[in-house]
Amino acid sequence: MDWNSVLQEIGTDDAQKRADFMLQYEDRIKASVQTLWDEFAKSDDEKEENLPEERLPEENLPEETPETSEAPAPEDNDEPVAPAAATAENNSNEKNMIAGTGLPDDEARERAKQEAFETQIRGKHIAFPNGKVNHAYEVSFDLETQLPDISEVEFAGLEQIGLQYDAAKAQITGIPTQAGDHKIEMKCKRKDWTEGKPLIQKEITLFINPDPKSLWKNIPSEQDAAKIEYPKPDSDKGFVKVASKKTKGVWGFGKKDIARKDMVAASQRGRSHALEGKPRDDEFGLYFDEQSEWYVLTVADGAGSAKYSRRGSQIACRTVIDVCKAKMAETGKIFEQQIAEFQRDRSDENRKKTGDTLYGIIGTAAFQAKIEIEKEAAQKDSQGKIKTVKDFSTTLLISVCRKFEFGWFVGAFWVGDGGIGLYRKEPPFLKILGEPDGGEFAGQTRFITMQEVMQPTEIYRRLRFDIVDDFTALILMTDGITDPKFETDANLNKIEKWHALWDDLNGANEDNAKVDFADDNEQTADQLLQWLDFWSKGNHDDRTIAILF
Repeated sequence: MDWNSVLQEIGTDDAQKRADFMLQYEDRIKASVQTLWDEFAKSDDEKEENLPEERLPEENLPEETPETSEAPAPEDNDEPVAPAAATAENNSNEKNMIAGTGLPDDEARERAKQEAFETQIRGKHIAFPNGKVNHAYEVSFDLETQLPDISEVEFAGLEQIGLQYDAAKAQITGIPTQAGDHKIEMKCKRKDWTEGKPLIQKEITLFINPDPKSLWKNIPSEQDAAKIEYPKPDSDKGFVKVASKKTKGVWGFGKKDIARKDMVAASQRGRSHALEGKPRDDEFGLYFDEQSEWYVLTVADGAGSAKYSRRGSQIACRTVIDVCKAKMAETGKIFEQQIAEFQRDRSDENRKKTGDTLYGIIGTAAFQAKIEIEKEAAQKDSQGKIKTVKDFSTTLLISVCRKFEFGWFVGAFWVGDGGIGLYRKEPPFLKILGEPDGGEFAGQTRFITMQEVMQPTEIYRRLRFDIVDDFTALILMTDGITDPKFETDANLNKIEKWHALWDDLNGANEDNAKVDFADDNEQTADQLLQWLDFWSKGNHDDRTIAILF
């Protein structure tokens, strides 16, 4: 091998190339060194045997001195002859040296391995996925795949941002607390590492995105009635526990408890309102009559452009509960008989009788809500100015339902956007109890304050009812939920969207926000309110939902 050309090729300034070269040609280098040493170690006599004999002129010969037999002193340029033992020792040392390093071969080999390993680790591309503040982070870091020559690894800098490395599970987990570029120092041990040997270090950048929720200000709305008309809490929640019902049994035997459905609702001010410190415009109402066992649910969305819509939605929901309560007490028994007759014979005649009575209950409730709003609008404001009905514009969604031996009767009335759905997960079933009101342009809808909407024929047209065996949930929502979760009005009729919504409510979301719909679970309201804080880009309206489950 032409060592000169090889050395010229790798150069003298590239540590990695030198290290790789020394490892690759270690045996051949040692053999070359040995050969060179053997040639060097030949005696001068052996070398001179191959030279032509030269005789000095007689006049230059040293004079013979018969009186002495001592050998002439060596000339200055003659090398002293090393003792045999010293020569052997030097020979051994030279054999254990690697040319050009000045180090014994074990130490040089270790240094070469270390340099090569450091270069390999530092040159390896290792990247962690981006995280997000306040969102769970979990990333696997498999040593065998990423760094097969590593026996152990640790990370410095994770704890400061809410993360940790679990060596047993080979995972980086946690909930990031700080946004930005974070320099994480990785420290590695080679598989042949022993105490005293250096650790290999590599810097890795981990980027944590800010939580978009944190970029929105949450300015509390004014709660002092002396400073603002119609103050309203920025959020609200409600839960109606309907205890299990005991059956009578026969002769005192066979008694058992039958679970009955509960109701829950929550309302959260939207981020667009919170950003400016404006009040929440949405409202809801829940009622269960223990005697008649009728359920009443209602939600309303005050128009964002209407000055007092927060009060309009509040009046509407309260009026609906009051009127339905009174009407059920007045006509409940007759209504129940009509429903039973309709179940036996679903003729047009029986359908009309049932529809007429339903109109008398929830149709009257919706119309009375409009009347009550008009009364409120007739009053002057704090500055003596006349209010208008339009200032109180609001949507309104109502549902009444009751369980019979033959199934559930569910009736509904719907004005505006949002949605009412009767949903069953297994076997799949969906019935939409109305139609969303959309205008010519995005964001347009209908309100109960509109004269054309609250005409008798129009009210009747908006009524819906059905009898079903059972259901998973009856859900009423304002558009603050239907817009991000369904996206279009047409999607309200797709059961896969309702499956996704129900799974979302049950924890299938990036926030891991879960609502436990176990029977009689009074924590459901708090959980539902927390769920309403979900993030959806571009959807920052008030959110209100009521569920019978």
